[in-house]
Amino acid sequence: MKSATEQPQRHFRLFLLTAGLCLLIAQLLGYWVNTSIPEGSSVQINSLLNFTHVRNHGGVFGMAQGQGWLFGAFSVLLLAGVCAYLWFGAVLARLEYLFFGLIVGGGVSNILDRLVYGSVIDFIDVQGIPYWHYVFNTADVMIHLGIWPMLALSLWQSRSSRGLQDLR
Repeated sequence: MKSATEQPQRHFRLFLLTAGLCLLIAQLLGYWVNTSIPEGSSVQINSLLNFTHVRNHGGVFGMAQGQGWLFGAFSVLLLAGVCAYLWFGAVLARLEYLFFGLIVGGGVSNILDRLVYGSVIDFIDVQGIPYWHYVFNTADVMIHLGIWPMLALSLWQSRSSRGLQDLR
């Protein structure tokens, strides 16, 4: 029989493994872009995708350029809070640890970019979408791969628990 702490620790290890893999993948791709594609230039992958090396010295969608330190500091606090919540809070579903791992791994990668390069290395440049002029990176993709399913799961669980309360 498993102890009461064994299951949460196993889930926390999944979180750490996921975050670590996301961090590694995002950093390796960012390093490759930084050493292979000159800043400000593009490499066409296909008709829908370019790798365009740009630097984000600000925050989300390039807001507040030159204030990257502020976004970095806020991110450190936010990610520390998520880790504390996962370690000390109630046990969550295994998928939630996976989703949080994606979010934290991507977030830590963007923080590391700011510390190592002084800005975030963005390069994924999707073509052919009207009014879409944003360039983003692998870490941003990881964050979104964690946030959107987490939001959907949260809404689904909220509706399920409301339905059960209505039956009582």
